[in-house]
Amino acid sequence: MSPRSHIKPVVGTAAALLLVASSGLLAGCGTDAKSDASAGDTHGVADHMAEHDQAQQPMQTTAADWKPVAGTLGRTGTLMKGTVYHVVLARKDLKVTTQGVAIKPGLSLGGYANFAKYHDGTMLMGDLVVTETELPKVTDALQAAGIEQTALHKHLLQQTPAIWWTHIHAMGDPVKLAKGLKSALDATAIPPASPPPATQPPIALDTTGIDKALGRKGAADGGIYKFTIARANTITDGTHVLPPALGLTTGINFQPLGGNKAAINGDFVMTAPEVQKVIQALRKGNIDIVELHNHALNDQPRLFYLHYWATADGVTLAKALRPALDATNPAVPTA
Repeated sequence: MSPRSHIKPVVGTAAALLLVASSGLLAGCGTDAKSDASAGDTHGVADHMAEHDQAQQPMQTTAADWKPVAGTLGRTGTLMKGTVYHVVLARKDLKVTTQGVAIKPGLSLGGYANFAKYHDGTMLMGDLVVTETELPKVTDALQAAGIEQTALHKHLLQQTPAIWWTHIHAMGDPVKLAKGLKSALDATAIPPASPPPATQPPIALDTTGIDKALGRKGAADGGIYKFTIARANTITDGTHVLPPALGLTTGINFQPLGGNKAAINGDFVMTAPEVQKVIQALRKGNIDIVELHNHALNDQPRLFYLHYWATADGVTLAKALRPALDATNPAVPTA
């Protein structure tokens, strides 16, 4: 990875609000804008604001621009908001169970690779779902290709078979990045992408009640009811603005279990002052904490991700999740 500026996070409520205002986004309810650093560190505020102003925005692209990447990977992705080329790498080949629940790929096994073009090159960020047997070979392939691993962790409390999730990052020529990623994928049994179904299977949950409890509308995806929620502040890596579609979002997934019950899994994206509030809110709702970690090496402000798990009535779980979500400065949902 190219060297990054060592920039301090935004400090103080006023500075946090200024950053949000400059990004053209509104803060969500339950926001805590307390400092990650000393409230008196005005140089840190100025440095971070200068970084935000100078960081490169991702370039607008078309689907045709990514055909060489799709051809190299042998997989066609989806262009999101004209900037992020999203390639699904779901583990539909695996039969994973945890605590007696057969996990659908969309609940926990949805790996991906995201590409975004900047003036100084193309960025690759992703999350690969690999078995414990595949992991050493994937690691070696990534390292040989110059693709960094920025996190290695689990999303579930226990699984059969043993599964790992590894986050990746690189900058460079898009086709070269795709070739390197393809070498890692070849070390796995990740199946080829399949077209989405013409119609979504029904979701046997009270989705209206879940929507009301979370204050936003979810979407059905392969039998899973999903929420993808961006933060209300701009994230950079010191030199690039990182759009939420690169993977900087809170994910809340409901898998129906019958009788309006659901299994929930996903992750919350948080700054340091938000972490304990999220943990406390989740435990108050009897939701288990699985992992707490970073996904990237140099994001600003520094972001932490928390994976969780529970099974219960779907609406009850949604009500328990809401205070945790409100503690993370979520973007205001659009109609």
